[in-house]
Amino acid sequence: MSANTASGYIKHHLQNLTYGQLPAGYERADGSLLGQATWTLAHSAQESSDMGFWAINLDSMIWSIALGLLFLLPFRAVAKRATSDTPSGLQNAVETVVEFVDNSVRESFHGKNPVIAPLALTIFCWVFFMNLMDLLPVDWIPGLASVAGVPYMKIVATTDPNITMSMSLSVFGLMLFYWVKEKGISGFASDMALHPFTSKNPVLKVALMPVNLLLETVSLIAKPISLGLRLFGNMYAGELIFILIGMIGYFQLPLHFGWAVLHILVITLQAYIFMTLTIVYLSMVHESH
Repeated sequence: MSANTASGYIKHHLQNLTYGQLPAGYERADGSLLGQATWTLAHSAQESSDMGFWAINLDSMIWSIALGLLFLLPFRAVAKRATSDTPSGLQNAVETVVEFVDNSVRESFHGKNPVIAPLALTIFCWVFFMNLMDLLPVDWIPGLASVAGVPYMKIVATTDPNITMSMSLSVFGLMLFYWVKEKGISGFASDMALHPFTSKNPVLKVALMPVNLLLETVSLIAKPISLGLRLFGNMYAGELIFILIGMIGYFQLPLHFGWAVLHILVITLQAYIFMTLTIVYLSMVHESH
């Protein structure tokens, strides 16, 4: 559908720049036929879907990596040049963020692990920077990309479930790793099979194990799913509202500014929630009781 229509405009701005393989004989969006299986950029949502599991959203990868470097490089530079005499404005800003994250870790994490604070800092800053891209006018960078011949360009990586779910699954992997590392296989099995219901009666204790396993398995699987989908859903909804406002044209600025002011809270809050839940989940697997 043409991007000049309302529906086409929305679909265009919500479509990722996807790279993947199309099979031999595939009829492309422009009517051409592929003589052999070809790795290429998708020129429509249908092509993106037909590329299957191994397709990759290039724009999400490019922006997420670039914003990760935008966090790492200045923070590293400040750490190397930190001084107590006359700290720069950037050093003050970095120290404020570090202190805020450190306090959050102290309040929510009840074990001992030197990885948690750096991990929390990375998650908060990285997610915040990716969310912050939502405040740029929706037509600017996609418009420049179109001029350069790039069909699609989504700049808010957290509106891509592949990004949010990969982050949440990484946290989930750390949970399982530290769970087994701190308590061993027997401790992991005990937490899954003997909680929340238990009994001093051996027969009843064994009888309750299937119930505990079912409840704990559902609870365990729900953690990464809810963690990833919460971030994706909130940012996707916010981006959609910006796109709807962008359809107004040159008269969008007052509405864009008003929604952007409110959205700043959402951007910061979602980064904070993702960080806090990560700390809490990792604290749970370190607890001995």
